[in-house]
Amino acid sequence: MTGNQVTVNDRRVQRHKLWAHIWNHRYLYGMLVLPVLYYIIFCYWPMYGVQIAFRKYNARLGVWGSPWVGLEYFQEYLLDPYFWKLVRNTLLLNVYSLIFSFPAPILLALLLNEVRSSFFKKFVQSVSYLPHFISTVVVCGMVVNFLANSGPINDVLDSMGFERVQFLMKPEFFRTIYIASGVWQNVGWSSIIYFAAISGVDPQQYEAAIIDGAGRFKQAIHVTLPAIIPTITIMLIMAVGGMMSVGYEKIILLYNGSTYETADVISTYVYRRGIEGGSYSYSTAVGLFQSVIGLLFIWGANKFSATVSENSLW
Repeated sequence: MTGNQVTVNDRRVQRHKLWAHIWNHRYLYGMLVLPVLYYIIFCYWPMYGVQIAFRKYNARLGVWGSPWVGLEYFQEYLLDPYFWKLVRNTLLLNVYSLIFSFPAPILLALLLNEVRSSFFKKFVQSVSYLPHFISTVVVCGMVVNFLANSGPINDVLDSMGFERVQFLMKPEFFRTIYIASGVWQNVGWSSIIYFAAISGVDPQQYEAAIIDGAGRFKQAIHVTLPAIIPTITIMLIMAVGGMMSVGYEKIILLYNGSTYETADVISTYVYRRGIEGGSYSYSTAVGLFQSVIGLLFIWGANKFSATVSENSLW
């Protein structure tokens, strides 16, 4: 038997094993069909329209028929007087989220892991999960009602002798309101992944720590926390990758003309220019610029993590 025949036979055997493996696990692979279709339809197929950023898009001419203008819209955006304000506001909101929102679910998971009462633990978990399932529109409506001039918070301030404050009309309060409401809405749901990581910690490590005289606090610091560091690192890298993007829905529902100074971010600017203003090419260029910078952020964070530790996305 020649070498070529052996190679062909090996390939046939490998192909047969592959199809046999897929058939044996067909239900698991079948569960992947819908998620894969979702990403293809809503994440990869729309990339076809990215070329609008390099064309003077005209709906009558279509994407391919619109004239090519190269980097004209990117240059226009970089020279836009709003550019640095948008970048600053976007980065500040994400930095504050990283400082306050990112550690919150980790702390919640560590604290609840030390609770001995299973009833209390389940009760706190259920209560903290619920806000995640409330629509963003409803959450923003609650925030507006609570912070209104005649709302309960101002009623409390008034009863204590303080003047009523127009919280949603003052730019200096917007970031605090945005971050605080985000922590309340997502802290419980985000803690699930850390609960899962903690559940995988070897009980023998706790037993060894107890033998060494470690109390509950030292066990959390020296056993639980190091065990979930890989999970924290991966989540941190992904959070850093989103430093240039902020969901526009919540901001649009909360901001107004008087808070543009601190509330206007890249995504809301894209919404106004693209959807309301009809500047599709310009808004696509801004969105593409935002995505490229985000990719650089996540690549840099992953590179740094791989350099200083053994944890990275790739």
